[in-house]
Amino acid sequence: VRELVVVAQDTTYYGLDLYGETRLPELLRQLEQVEGLDWIRLMYLYPMYFSDELIETIAASKKILPYLDMPLQHASDLMLRRMQRRVTRSETETLLGKLRASIPNLVMRTTFITGFPGETDEHVVELEDFMRQHKFERLGVFTYSYEPDTPAAKLPDHLPEEVKTTRRDHLMGVQQEIAFAWNDSQIGRQVDVLLDSAVPGESNAWIGRSYADAPDVDGVVYVSGPGLSLGKLVKCEIVARNEYDLIGVAIGEPR
Repeated sequence: VRELVVVAQDTTYYGLDLYGETRLPELLRQLEQVEGLDWIRLMYLYPMYFSDELIETIAASKKILPYLDMPLQHASDLMLRRMQRRVTRSETETLLGKLRASIPNLVMRTTFITGFPGETDEHVVELEDFMRQHKFERLGVFTYSYEPDTPAAKLPDHLPEEVKTTRRDHLMGVQQEIAFAWNDSQIGRQVDVLLDSAVPGESNAWIGRSYADAPDVDGVVYVSGPGLSLGKLVKCEIVARNEYDLIGVAIGEPR
């Protein structure tokens, strides 16, 4: 195993049930000692328990990737309260600024929900402005899904499905511009790529991922070069973009 993905319903809560306090930094420091493990990827971390100690642990680590998956759900304070998120836009923006300043080359993934009961066009504009301001490298937008007997199901002002879909498609169009621009900025960079599989029917061609790409949810890096094999890490130069994916050429010895 070269990569470990640490994921939970809320990863920052780790330790609360066992010890009565959050202990994710301690867990991560122990995981760093695992021999043979190259990458530790953190996913599904809500902002609530993101301590300075956790930020420092990530920033100082040689194994914890500068990649954070933080589901923010919305940018409007009214929507966040209706969704029962215990955080405000201002608090989130303070945390995002601290993360960007503390962790070099940080890639952020987030998810938003549109079409939640009571959401207005103004709330969507607020969310779009937030996306354009913070330029998340990885972002997904989902429509609110009605589930009987949930607190949200009892709220007034549910929206038609076509309104939800139109809003999602608009926001994903905004994100596409941001994602493509970031991919363009990677051309010429040298990054380590973990090779996951061979390209079917091609010789010396592989599908891999950089630190910026979580399995299954992000793009991939197509790599060409001799002497490569499954499961190897290899330094590559990024030479082109293919929509959400990157194309690289191996320039180092696989390890």
